Amino acid sequence: METSKENNPLTGKQVRHLRALGHHLKPVVMVGKDGITPSLLDSVDTCLSDHELIKIKILETCPEDRKAAAVMLAKHTSSYIVQVVGRTVILYRKAETPEIVLP
Repeated sequence: METSKENNPLTGKQVRHLRALGHHLKPVVMVGKDGITPSLLDSVDTCLSDHELIKIKILETCPEDRKAAAVMLAKHTSSYIVQVVGRTVILYRKAETPEIVLP
């Protein structure tokens, strides 16, 4: 599942750049058997505030579909889905003082 164009202001070139940066990241949040809870959303929100670009691992025990979980996480954290590969999701949210320079 790629980013949808209607709700994503990122260009294809920017998405490719973010994908390349996200490739080397380690997952900072794991979505497990409890699924997407308010505390998990708080954790993702905090991580996005700290890092701008994060990788999330959706475990097999997660009750939500991996793509639906990615959309839910992005929607509730006001971030953008950069990539969903297997059970790994990369999310991006521009910080107030951005560290990542988009092309």
